[in-house]
Amino acid sequence: MKPCSFLLVIAFTVGCRRPDPLPVFQTVPPFELTSESGTAFGSANLDGKIWIVDFIYTTCPGPCPRMSFQMRRIQELTAAMPQVELVSITVNPDVDTPPVLAEYAKRYTANPARWHFLTGKREALHLLKRDAFKLGDVSAGSLEHSTRFVLVDSKRQVRAYYATLDGDPVPRVVADARRLVEEK
Repeated sequence: MKPCSFLLVIAFTVGCRRPDPLPVFQTVPPFELTSESGTAFGSANLDGKIWIVDFIYTTCPGPCPRMSFQMRRIQELTAAMPQVELVSITVNPDVDTPPVLAEYAKRYTANPARWHFLTGKREALHLLKRDAFKLGDVSAGSLEHSTRFVLVDSKRQVRAYYATLDGDPVPRVVADARRLVEEK
């Protein structure tokens, strides 16, 4: 084989190589919370779907508006992927009641069929945020929270984390969601 032909075969092979699968960090246990519509909403509603999760609160003066704007962009960029859903979970259940979350969802033009805003009892939110997603505590009186997005596959396995304050994570989130769609 001529040197040029050999290099062409290597370039073609490397260019066609599939990326390594995303790692599996942990599995999200079953949960049940309340949606912005006031109805029960839990992991069973998301089984078989790929979902992107963040933790926010509606009166946040800091990163939450930016994160919600990024989620809106993800919603737009994944519109052709109906198996991808978005989930925003409050860290302030005392204030973020279903009607408050519904107004917040409207502010970000959330599609209620694909983007869900959830609240619940503080202990349930705490266990979900700390144990399932490994993103810290939901403590009474403290509204500190992670500013990361979490990508969850159709088997409720956490596959990736994305920092929302370091550059723009949206292209990576969308690309990785697409990878999971194609992985099925």
